[in-house]
Amino acid sequence: MNVNQIFGAIGIVLGAVLVGVAYDSSNAPMDQISEALTGRYTDHTMWYLILGIVAAVGGGLFALFGKRSA
Repeated sequence: MNVNQIFGAIGIVLGAVLVGVAYDSSNAPMDQISEALTGRYTDHTMWYLILGIVAAVGGGLFALFGKRSA
């Protein structure tokens, strides 16, 4: 395993953790009330979700297509 694959795996794991935090946060009572009243989740929940998806996709792409060292 080279360094790019390790960083990619770390990005995937970090992304999965952030998506998990977003899911857990979306089930919090305050977020449920906010979603019921406004029709959307709180800004913190959305940022966790967006950053988690970006980190997971970026980590996967980096692991697959990162510059190969000789």
